Amino acid sequence: MTRKPTTIDRSSAPPVVISAADEERLYGLASAAASRTPAVSSLLLREIERATVVAPEDVPPGVVSMHSHVAYRDEATGETRRVQLVYPPDADIDAGRVSVLTLIGAGLLGLAAGQSILCPMQDGRERLITVLEVSREPLDGRG
Repeated sequence: MTRKPTTIDRSSAPPVVISAADEERLYGLASAAASRTPAVSSLLLREIERATVVAPEDVPPGVVSMHSHVAYRDEATGETRRVQLVYPPDADIDAGRVSVLTLIGAGLLGLAAGQSILCPMQDGRERLITVLEVSREPLDGRG
């Protein structure tokens, strides 16, 4: 049985906000990754395209941006994870640093605390994730 490619209904997806500085760098990363990781590249490009782009100093404090620390919950399992969203060279899953060039990283980008989104998984299924907390500093395990 062939799986249908995952798509996110843009009309029901929550609004996202990214900084102009991140937009430029992320667009280049997503474009360069298109042949290696097409699903991630496509998701990241879609999120950039639908984002409200603002000056770096105008990104609200509760919005996931590059280097943010994020607590999110997988609504199917109830599992809560705490990660930092980073660029690929800084990724280290054991240290909780998730690359923006992963499906979960691209899905979290630009969301605000309290927002949920259907995020595609590697196996083609989607999972609903909810952002619980966003900080520029590491989160302490609350959430």
